Amino acid sequence: MSDGPAARRGPGEPWGGVRPFSIKTKLGALVVIAVLITTGLSMIAVRTQTELRFITVFSMIATLLITQFVAHSLTAPLDEMNTVARSISQGDYTRRVSESRRDELGDLAETINLMADELEAQDQQRKELVANVSHELRTPIAGLRAVLENVVDGIAEADPETMRTALKQTERLGRLVETLLDLSRLDNGVVPLRMRRFEVWPYLSGVLKEANMVASARAGMTSGSGSHTRTDVHLHLDVSPPELTAHADPERIHQVVANLIDNAIKHSPPHGRVTVKARRGPYPESLELEVLDEGPGIPRSDWHRVFERFNRGAVSRPHGPGSDGGTGLGLAIARWAVDLHGGRIGVAESDRGCRILVTLPGQPSVQS
Repeated sequence: MSDGPAARRGPGEPWGGVRPFSIKTKLGALVVIAVLITTGLSMIAVRTQTELRFITVFSMIATLLITQFVAHSLTAPLDEMNTVARSISQGDYTRRVSESRRDELGDLAETINLMADELEAQDQQRKELVANVSHELRTPIAGLRAVLENVVDGIAEADPETMRTALKQTERLGRLVETLLDLSRLDNGVVPLRMRRFEVWPYLSGVLKEANMVASARAGMTSGSGSHTRTDVHLHLDVSPPELTAHADPERIHQVVANLIDNAIKHSPPHGRVTVKARRGPYPESLELEVLDEGPGIPRSDWHRVFERFNRGAVSRPHGPGSDGGTGLGLAIARWAVDLHGGRIGVAESDRGCRILVTLPGQPSVQS
């Protein structure tokens, strides 16, 4: 019974630790067989007094037949690989090479298939990225255009309320573009880290107050910004010990915590509770952060996709009242900001709702 893809050997790794049918072995066997055939026919010629020319012809024919058989077994898979590689170069990532061989060509076939899998996944992500960005940009542009057309056509007056609607759409565009720029900077590694020591409780308290203020300011406004407008969710801060300190870039950690809180609020039930916990990590000045909500949670099968860009999850009706679902970029930014610190972020086990765990390493000099 097959162990599935997880048990597949890596490229270049012999089957069972030993490669019994390598190309070197086959070529060596071909030379030995040719020598044995020639030697055997020569002995027969000596005993039967057969002319040497007949023995030479028979030896050449037998050797050529065996060589042809071995050569075909080597060139046939190369022709298949060439065909698949040509299809991949033309954008067809569905073709695969058969992996029935147990030699170097089998390893090469597996490597080509792995490459095709990666290219197919990246192509799918690229298509989803274009589709999602187009959708996210189309909505505020269409709203802004409708408002301006109404003003130009005289259907609506350019009063403060109308201009406020246009401003909201413009702000949404600005936020979306800024988010994309943040991702680009993070990808290119051009975001410098300004590490310093800070007290955790007053710092996180300020982040939570800011989240409440932003929600209150946006309450009742259908901006479609992707940021929550809910004021019914209670934010709770739990820092232990109260004098806890950490060593990190406060601005980037603000991005992490703010995005995690925003995501947790969107998925919370009415009058739900979001808890932000902070504990001392395993090293001096290191920090462990948890953000817990009381929403529907994330299926374990989707844990590995939570931090992908433009991933909004597949949970049925995942967003609470006052949320438009967002752009699916917040958690991707949180992951990259944590990665910049050399930390870890992921979904953790929880009895209820979703629990995101962040670990920051603190001062590398102290750890080493």
